[in-house]
Amino acid sequence: MASNSSPSSDSATHSAQTLSMLQVLACGAAIVTLSMGIRHGFGLWLQPITQAQGWTRETFAFAIAVQNLAWGIFGVFAGMAADRFGALRVIVGGALLYALGLVGMALSPTGLLFTLTAGVLIGAAQAGTTYAVIYGVIGRNIAPDKRSWAMGVAAAAGSFGQFLMVPVEGFLISSLGWKEALLALSLAVLMIVPLALGLHERGFSGGKPVKRDQTIGQALREAFKYPSFQLLMAGYFVCGFQVVFIGVHMPSYLKDKGLSPQVASYALALIGLFNVFGTYLAGSLGQKIAKRKILATIYLSRAIVIAVFLAAPLSPMSVYIFASVMGLLWLSTIPPTNAVVAQIFGIQHMSMLGGFIFFSHQIGSFLGVWLGGYLYDRTGSYDIVWYIAIALGVFAALVNLPVREAPIARAGVPQGV
Repeated sequence: MASNSSPSSDSATHSAQTLSMLQVLACGAAIVTLSMGIRHGFGLWLQPITQAQGWTRETFAFAIAVQNLAWGIFGVFAGMAADRFGALRVIVGGALLYALGLVGMALSPTGLLFTLTAGVLIGAAQAGTTYAVIYGVIGRNIAPDKRSWAMGVAAAAGSFGQFLMVPVEGFLISSLGWKEALLALSLAVLMIVPLALGLHERGFSGGKPVKRDQTIGQALREAFKYPSFQLLMAGYFVCGFQVVFIGVHMPSYLKDKGLSPQVASYALALIGLFNVFGTYLAGSLGQKIAKRKILATIYLSRAIVIAVFLAAPLSPMSVYIFASVMGLLWLSTIPPTNAVVAQIFGIQHMSMLGGFIFFSHQIGSFLGVWLGGYLYDRTGSYDIVWYIAIALGVFAALVNLPVREAPIARAGVPQGV
């Protein structure tokens, strides 16, 4: 379709930047560390909350499933708002919702209220404080030749947050109790507010939208008609299914098998630690290797690692090895996926398009976490969901191979990043 978007428009956006790369990465990484670090530990609350409230695992799992779905839905609108009015207000609003959601998660007396707070409120909060919004700032302020690397740094920060925060959350639960631990985290997450000030872009001052060469409708029609965008969405669906199922249900899976809760805490922390290296490596390789090949390799490797984990005798050591290897693959899909979106469509609507890609991820997350609870309550086992995760990994590897990474051709306009 015809559009006035051009390479010069992206170049102008970059040349008008007001934020240094160090400032963007430091503040963005710290925000993602807090936001993602807290959410990665939610699986530690599954058994304490369900036992204390007399709920089934499906009740808890459904609330977290709704959280992931709400994150995806609100992520689209958070991305639109961040592209149009800047990231600052979106991030601050997200931080306030996060604190309110954690308080509600601690005090909800019914499953419905728990779903509204732990699910809807926190899901909306994560939409405003995680990758889509932060990557929009990176795209607008960091040159294309360093963009994939910078996205890898931000994703690695989210992984470091898991390594840092999951043991802290386990400690808070054991020392304070599960309710008090959530209330303590509601105060900690407010640290995002001052960090957001470091991502204030002058081009969005006064709340006035920045002029775009392409309208939102034009950008969406162009993206959804493009086969590679659809393939990226399909692959990201699988990513969400796998990581959220494992992150939420693995602690209970291991406890059911007779392993101590500390094994699960250490395993989740190892996933976070090794994903620091995995996401950074994926982002760096994205500057040198075709990103579709990186994505296909990651998804196929996940399928193999899960299959080997299920086939091997279960022990603390096998869990730690699984967590370490899976950690290398955990969020490493994020930098190449978002870098491909920027590479194909440019950066003017990057947060919005990234939000739609991420919505697909969150549909997968919803199904992964909900099916885990649903099938466990009916079969007494997580085996079926593990097998689905393996099959989906092979599927995602195949659908990413045909992705075309070249900038989209627009009528009468030169191609560019």
